[in-house]
Amino acid sequence: MKKIFTLSLIFFLVLITSIVKNSTKKIDDKIFTLKENIFNLNSELKDMKLEFDYLSSSEKLLEYQNQYFEKELNQKSIDKINIINFSTKDTSIQNISIINNNGK
Repeated sequence: MKKIFTLSLIFFLVLITSIVKNSTKKIDDKIFTLKENIFNLNSELKDMKLEFDYLSSSEKLLEYQNQYFEKELNQKSIDKINIINFSTKDTSIQNISIINNNGK
């Protein structure tokens, strides 16, 4: 009787250990996936912050131009900016239409 009890206890402990190990493996996989997602989102956030910092105002752009590019950049009129459409077989160029916030 004592042998059966000991064997059943060992079997039970092995079974419980395997269940716990399997569940911790699943949790570790979820944690790894979440960390990867967080890493990707953080790098995207850094890119967006950088883009915002550089393109947030024209004064900042002019400051960066003077600081880094000196005379390599030229100011263009907004009317001379066009959109090049590559979505069709024929490439088309369209003028940009700018609308103010109040609809004008």
